[in-house]
Amino acid sequence: MRSHLQIQEGLDLLGLKASAGLVSRLEELVEELIKWNRIYNLTSITQPGKIVSHHILDSLAVQPYIHTDSIIDVGSGAGFPGLPLALYSPDQRFTLLDSSGKKIRFLQQMKISLELDNCQIVHERAEDHASKYDQIACRAFSSLAEITKKTAHLLSQHGEILALKGRLDFDEASANLDPFKILDIHKLEVPFVDAERHLVVMKRQV
Repeated sequence: MRSHLQIQEGLDLLGLKASAGLVSRLEELVEELIKWNRIYNLTSITQPGKIVSHHILDSLAVQPYIHTDSIIDVGSGAGFPGLPLALYSPDQRFTLLDSSGKKIRFLQQMKISLELDNCQIVHERAEDHASKYDQIACRAFSSLAEITKKTAHLLSQHGEILALKGRLDFDEASANLDPFKILDIHKLEVPFVDAERHLVVMKRQV
């Protein structure tokens, strides 16, 4: 299946409406990631179809839970979930943060190539970043306890952490996250991905 057909079908299966040019821009992201990956080793996933399913659609599966204009993707890596979400929602503002220089160079180039005016790229460790956000997205970043420890200072008073996880470990989900608590756990159905996906929403206890 060619990338643009797979992207379009994936968006349909997710119930997401594609704006004009979105599929082409997502396809460009796939092509650029493949090109850069040959030199910089940005991701272990190299097949176009798997990049679409395991990066693009996996990221967009959380779009219904993004409801603010102040979002940071912590440990963005090659730009997931931040880049697909920013492409889908041009009226919302995203900060993509990573400590890897080669990944930041890729993100900066994608910001230019894809004309992402709603994206800010930050080369910094999460612990050293000082701004506040209403939503923090973390994908394949760390355990829930580590996520809350490393990102709590970035969260606005009533903000929430969105942790994108694969199979959810019971011990991890039931661990003491004080002063945070798990507000919701959403099981995500990602098109063309034959594996468990979950979104864990955490907030500070009041």
